[in-house]
Amino acid sequence: MLLLPIELMAQALSTDTPSIEDYYRREQLLGNIAINFSFVSYPLFPVEAFQRENLFYPENTKADFESDSGIEKNIEDKKNLIFKPLPLLWKQELTTHHPEGINDGAMIPARGYQTLISTGFFLKYKYLSIKLQPEFVYAANLDYDGFPNTREMTGLAHRLWYLYYDKVLNKIDQPERFGNYAYNMAFWGQSSIRFTYHSLSLGFSTENLWWGPGMRNSLIMSNSAPGFPHWTLNTVKPIKTGIGSFEGQLIMGTLKSSGFLPPEHTRNYDGGPAYFIPKREDDRYLNGMIISYQPKWIPGLFIGLIRSFQLYKGDQGEKLTDYLPVLSSFAEKNREGEELKFDAYNSLFFRFVWPKSHIEIYGEYGRSDYFWNARDLILQPDYSEAYILGFRKLIPLNDLKKDYLQVHFEITQLANNTSTFLREGGSWGTDAVVRDGYTNQGQLMGAGIGPGSNLQTVSLSWVKSLREFGIRMERYAHNEDFFFASVEDYRVHWVDISSTLFAHWNYRKFLFSLELKGVVSANYQWDNRFTLEAEEFWDTSYYTYNYQGVMNIVYRF
Repeated sequence: MLLLPIELMAQALSTDTPSIEDYYRREQLLGNIAINFSFVSYPLFPVEAFQRENLFYPENTKADFESDSGIEKNIEDKKNLIFKPLPLLWKQELTTHHPEGINDGAMIPARGYQTLISTGFFLKYKYLSIKLQPEFVYAANLDYDGFPNTREMTGLAHRLWYLYYDKVLNKIDQPERFGNYAYNMAFWGQSSIRFTYHSLSLGFSTENLWWGPGMRNSLIMSNSAPGFPHWTLNTVKPIKTGIGSFEGQLIMGTLKSSGFLPPEHTRNYDGGPAYFIPKREDDRYLNGMIISYQPKWIPGLFIGLIRSFQLYKGDQGEKLTDYLPVLSSFAEKNREGEELKFDAYNSLFFRFVWPKSHIEIYGEYGRSDYFWNARDLILQPDYSEAYILGFRKLIPLNDLKKDYLQVHFEITQLANNTSTFLREGGSWGTDAVVRDGYTNQGQLMGAGIGPGSNLQTVSLSWVKSLREFGIRMERYAHNEDFFFASVEDYRVHWVDISSTLFAHWNYRKFLFSLELKGVVSANYQWDNRFTLEAEEFWDTSYYTYNYQGVMNIVYRF
């Protein structure tokens, strides 16, 4: 998605505009934005801060959008009252075989046609600002082949269904299909009301959040689910101190379940109890924070901490740590047999930028469980771990340095390692106590690839200002945790290999984003249509083919 910087002065840049977010981040790699902005917490509040400090102005876009000079003048004159309509946003998606895509906000995993429409207005008076930007989603939500229903009703089939519920579906609210009919839903979307003074903003918001340096995934907070209502206290620009700059956010919010049942929830074996265990009908309380620090002595380096805690509201007490568990210890609190009520996630991250070389490297390392004590941490620090590593380089293509070749690589590893597997730790995003898992309205709050999954991404693209054309290649291994615990045939990993052509460009008042994706799925849904006695031991497999087209259009009033 694209939104012009000139349109976004004095307001938050939401996570439904990934192209413009990445544009700013690229500009920092080129040395056009001050080195103390971290780009690890979204929404951004970019243009007002950048221009107020005389740090950045998108000169290469100014000539294209002189028609917006009236809005620009209002900001420059610093009038007390600002009102303007927000752009009309229209997302469209068509998927042929089974759901595809991550980081699409309020849109759902669905086969067929799907669309999201959003617009609204922005109002600011002195320190108070109101942004009303609701979202409306429609999805044809066509039926498709889900978890293998092609197997005959044998003992093996029942065993796999039992394990699928035991390892996955009873520990997360992640519907295979959002109902049996077309899906229609309205959300408050990227709306907020804020009081902003200097570097701090206090308010109430339903905006999507993104925490961490990852570009394709984030371990703890991404925009793969609809935004959720939350109180927020956050920085809108770095706070400078004698030892460096700080940025951060503290939130208190509410997460909801999807209201949809998992597939074949009445299934049992030989008249026994159903494999499905109903989840609590209770909203969840979420408390989270991110802190980013840029050391004064190492320009371009950002290090930080992310914490997130959720629990059912019926289990919430009255102590301070029940409302602000992000201030609690990192170690196990209940070792006397008392059941933990919180589902906790913690991560450390870094981002290192070298503007002269147009390079950045970044990473995030997290744990989804407490450590018992210092000895446990020393012996098995990798228990319940997940991590993200990434690299990006911009290579000038001409002497004027306006055209660049962008090389990007990122890996996301959520699958359990050996220590987690042997200690029977849960998958990232699932929980045996807060059994809705780390979700909101049936979609993942963290990495969109889902529990136990791994993703490797490499992309090449031509970039010039706001315009970008390129190709992205990915290998996506689905829920390896379930596979290793349940599927006995080691040739039946479910792995997708995909290629995506993408483009972002502008024309007058229109802004466009296009993606064309082709996917080859080996052993879709871990479906084994051959036996261990097959003569062609490795060459025999089951393939499905999926295609997806995505077009996003923005019209600026």
